[in-house]
Amino acid sequence: MTNVKTGPFKADHVGSLLRPERIHKAREAYKNNELSSSELYDIETEEIAKVVDKQIEAGLKAVTDGEFRRRFWHTDFLENLNGVEGYVPETGYAFVGEETEAWDVRNKGKISFNQDHPHVRDFKLFKEIVGDRAVAKQTIPSPNQLFNAGIRDLEYYTDIDAYADDVIETYRDAVKAFYDAGCRYLQFDDVYIAGLNAEELPFNDSGLDRERLIDLALRVVNGVLEDKPEDLVVTTHLCRGNYRSKWAFEGSYAKIAPVLFAKEKVDGFFLEYDDDRSGDFQPLDEIPNGGPQVVLGLFTSKHGELESKETIKARIEEATQFIPSEQVSLSPQCGFASTHHGNILTEEDQWNKIKYIVELSEELL
Repeated sequence: MTNVKTGPFKADHVGSLLRPERIHKAREAYKNNELSSSELYDIETEEIAKVVDKQIEAGLKAVTDGEFRRRFWHTDFLENLNGVEGYVPETGYAFVGEETEAWDVRNKGKISFNQDHPHVRDFKLFKEIVGDRAVAKQTIPSPNQLFNAGIRDLEYYTDIDAYADDVIETYRDAVKAFYDAGCRYLQFDDVYIAGLNAEELPFNDSGLDRERLIDLALRVVNGVLEDKPEDLVVTTHLCRGNYRSKWAFEGSYAKIAPVLFAKEKVDGFFLEYDDDRSGDFQPLDEIPNGGPQVVLGLFTSKHGELESKETIKARIEEATQFIPSEQVSLSPQCGFASTHHGNILTEEDQWNKIKYIVELSEELL
């Protein structure tokens, strides 16, 4: 069930927010050697302080740093692990109607957690900015993102289960580091698990079938969370791709629900339910009553138009045929800027949508 002090809350959000123009300009100046790394960091910090204020003003009880220091939602974290590096591939990720900027990560040797990981340092400063005004929520890519095609070093890790063991240990250390830094609300963002629902598996180069991959994904997340502190809330966000308002694949949650919805030891699921690509709510029946909070992403982050209140109300009524209403929360289906490019809407649109979600959560839940 939702933790009234830690989350997920009745109105929540996935994490990333549109980067202010000041950050875009500062990044460009840094790239052109017109700004030092410390000057860029200070500008990012000032903009994070502003966006924290705006989230609190909008009525959110859990706030993020907007992922303002990241280029991509996942690579910035992963490439700062030991045994992982960033690189420029021949092509970007394939989205419907667009190819992303070319950047990815790959495994080179043994994976372990970097005890000097910059995101832990960044969280400490972020938490100071938030203070006791709200819950400081940290988002990181799921450990399962390291199972995407082309990442594993097949010469070093010939056995995928040995690779999984090291990924689990790496993330156990990561969770502990964030907890020791004061984090009590941690979110795993997981495109990989969502992809296990697609008709054609988008990320698989392991030779394993869908059922084996689903079981492995469950083993990885539950292995990471095996001894997590009781006062640490961990959620999973399942995403079908989010790049400049484009998406990567479609498919309901039906294929993963009997295993992952039923058995994943998280405190909440952030689920995309903003359009027809999402399928129906039947898979929610697999989530244990009294178990994880179900954060319904009924509002799109891909455009600024506000959804009809009657439509949202009807969708909630559909969902609560399969999950108790007290386990339901509301959010956008994804972040507003999973990469530094951002989705195709204005900052005003973004804040109007967030305020609208808070308003409807108070009225309908």
